[in-house]
Amino acid sequence: MVDQAFADPSLAALYDSLNPWGPDDDFYLGLLREAGSVLDIGCGTGRLLRRARAEGHPGRLVGLDPAAAMLVQARRARPDVEWVLGDVRVRRWRAEFDLVVMTGHAFQELVADEEIRVCLRAAHAALRDGGRLVFDTRNPGARAWERWTPDRVREITAPDGTPVRVWHEVCGDGPERGRVRFTETYAGPRWPAPRSVPGVLRFLDATALEGFLTEAGLTVAARYGDWDRSPLTPTAPEIITVARRA
Repeated sequence: MVDQAFADPSLAALYDSLNPWGPDDDFYLGLLREAGSVLDIGCGTGRLLRRARAEGHPGRLVGLDPAAAMLVQARRARPDVEWVLGDVRVRRWRAEFDLVVMTGHAFQELVADEEIRVCLRAAHAALRDGGRLVFDTRNPGARAWERWTPDRVREITAPDGTPVRVWHEVCGDGPERGRVRFTETYAGPRWPAPRSVPGVLRFLDATALEGFLTEAGLTVAARYGDWDRSPLTPTAPEIITVARRA
């Protein structure tokens, strides 16, 4: 599923400014350093793989994303990584990777049950025996959507040096069958009007996630509630899952 905001080249150019390097990136980078071959599903601008290669990672690094505008950013920065346009429905691998990751809450863009099943089956197929799938989702118990309000505005700097204001607004009263619909709005002095992009994210609890993983032939090896590897609690901000190919 394409994040509609970042399918737009002018908005894709803002992604790294809107999402600066943080503890989540450090967590995943540590995993990449230990893996000989890595597939990043929903890699976006490829920031994680780019950093790994810049550090001297000698193995195979593959970034998969359905948004061409995002991969333009990735290819421009590191042509020595395999950047693949598409998704797991059409691009598949068989037992080729030690590690598969989905970062930046990309897993939550899988809204329908069948989308989740297809993705997890593809990840299972792409992993070598004993390989790991690692991904993160926002813990529904933390109710993050309650903080997505228009008064919480972020200001970032566009590549041309101009400021851009970004805010979110939830549609309705909150989750409906685990799905939160929202708008993401961008406004800048050089734009004739603010640009609003609709989005929807799926919030699953740990039990539901484990059910999907088991169905795909994956076993939960570890689970964390935050990027410091602290335990998952009912209100922890994240559900960080490390699963192994059974």
